[in-house]
Amino acid sequence: MVTNKALTSEQIENLLKTLKSRFEKNMHRHPGLDWSAVQSKLQGKPEKLWSLAEMEETGGEPDVVSFNTSTGEYIFYDCAPETPKGRRSICYDPEALESRKEFKPANSALGMASEMGIDILTEDQYRFLQTLGSFDTKTSSWIKTPPKIRELGGALFCDRRYNHVFVYHNGAESYYAVRGFRGLLKV
Repeated sequence: MVTNKALTSEQIENLLKTLKSRFEKNMHRHPGLDWSAVQSKLQGKPEKLWSLAEMEETGGEPDVVSFNTSTGEYIFYDCAPETPKGRRSICYDPEALESRKEFKPANSALGMASEMGIDILTEDQYRFLQTLGSFDTKTSSWIKTPPKIRELGGALFCDRRYNHVFVYHNGAESYYAVRGFRGLLKV
């Protein structure tokens, strides 16, 4: 991961090329949107470019999935076919990480998302993502867990199996090699 929250001009140029190429190859994710407007918005937001670079670096393959007309924001989701490789084997949140006495994972989904300047998907956002393709057919992704479930020690995750989106629960401190998280960024 990038430790300095500023990208060089070369890094910005390479990131924008990657994002543009992905945007153009996946027009079904953002019908009616124009890349030049997205790029124009990105160029004035160096902190958002840094977050997108983090999403890319960890294997998220971020892409625009919608435009919020009331806020004027483009919404990027991780669109990698499986949960991002650089964000797997992590528990749900910093509290769960702290509660583990042995065999602690390297990080947590909420902790890592915060460090990257992104949010993890809610259940509704995850279900929307699944309307754009088939994601997490071999992996699973932590999703934002309602406080009442988290207060009792649980956390939620989703995947797609049998052409259906499933929502499951687990202890928040658990972690598995095939479970990570998907993020979103508003620009």
